[in-house]
Amino acid sequence: MSTATLTPDAPTGSAPAKVLHDEGRIGLRSNLRHIGALVRRNLLQIKQDPESMFDALLMPVVFTLLFVYVFGGSVGASLGGDRQTYINYVIPGLMAMMGMNIAMAVGTGVNDDFRKGVMDRFRTMPIARSSVLIAKIVVELGRMMVATVILLGMGFLIGMQLKTSVFGLLAAIGLSAAFGVAIMWIFMLLGLSLKTPQAVQGMGFLVMMPLQFGSSIFAPPTTMPGWLRSFTDYNPLSNLADAARGLMLGGPVAHSVWLTLGWAAAITLVTAPLAVSKFRKKT
Repeated sequence: MSTATLTPDAPTGSAPAKVLHDEGRIGLRSNLRHIGALVRRNLLQIKQDPESMFDALLMPVVFTLLFVYVFGGSVGASLGGDRQTYINYVIPGLMAMMGMNIAMAVGTGVNDDFRKGVMDRFRTMPIARSSVLIAKIVVELGRMMVATVILLGMGFLIGMQLKTSVFGLLAAIGLSAAFGVAIMWIFMLLGLSLKTPQAVQGMGFLVMMPLQFGSSIFAPPTTMPGWLRSFTDYNPLSNLADAARGLMLGGPVAHSVWLTLGWAAAITLVTAPLAVSKFRKKT
């Protein structure tokens, strides 16, 4: 495994313990350089283990074909159309799902790095603790964008229509990315709190399954019982899916967009400081 070497900013002879625990002495420029080096280290890991990209490359294809050709006919009819109608409905919804599925890898990756002793190396380096976590976020965001491009490519290949504009499509991608980053902080915190990657995955599925299937991603909430419909109204994934549909297919979007951004900001403001604090304590 290749590891990027980070050059200490402190002069020779200074107390290393003080530098390691005082991020205020690390300037923004140095911080960005450290993040860049750690991003390169994570990308080299992917290069040496290309199988780690299978979820980002294959999951969009599998989910698109599965939901379109298994449920497309019946759900499309409930929408007043056919399978083509369902393609336009489900692809923007799947964009919301991609972020959560990719985000789980952040938590398992951080947890695995602690178990393998990688974090012990970072402990001896005069770098901001947050730079290690931010580098993980940057790389996983890149994987999420790869999965999103493949998902949209599959959608257009089987007949999805963009009824607004390219700017609407880009806005939908950007909104999905913003929410996906917020979810990554949750899984980062889980990865720092639980003991094994398997525990992170198990807890992740317990969180993801109700949110994904109790939403408007796969089917319109109008066919659901009242108690579940109430849940979907407050489900942030429903807001994201509805916003992406509005941006790509047309219709009112302001309410869903602002709710999604509000959820993303709130989740990040709560979980990011907790994750960084937990990481400092563990290192």
